[in-house]
Amino acid sequence: MSETINTIKLNSRQPGVFTILRIALGLILFWKSNNFIRDTAIAQTLIEHTGVGVFSENAEVLALVITYLGLLCGFFIFIGLFTRIAAIVQIPVLIVAVFFVNIRSIGENRFEFFLSLITLVLPVLFAIKGSGVFSADEYFRRGAAQDREAKKAIS
Repeated sequence: MSETINTIKLNSRQPGVFTILRIALGLILFWKSNNFIRDTAIAQTLIEHTGVGVFSENAEVLALVITYLGLLCGFFIFIGLFTRIAAIVQIPVLIVAVFFVNIRSIGENRFEFFLSLITLVLPVLFAIKGSGVFSADEYFRRGAAQDREAKKAIS
């Protein structure tokens, strides 16, 4: 006798919610980096005011590196390509943003602090969970599997 095995999805909205969060994170990173590109003095000033000597001395170079890393990682997270790597690269940058830059101005601008805090939590989530079902990673993974199956069928 054959038994029918029924699988129950615990949360059918989970891939959709992760996708929306991933896209939102990518857009936030891209938007903030775009703002820093338009006015690099903002990024340099924020880095100089961290109070860490190594950061203050190299503020110009760090502003450039952080800005372009944010653009690249934001784009990759947005489309879901190399999501884990991009999230891991952003975690140290966001830790500095939360604990050295935005925590000092929490009384003046709470929105910026909470945005950077949320933006710190989300890359940790995506570094652990990955890009999800609706992503470029999954698309290429499925395409590679279909190519292997097609090659097996031909030979």
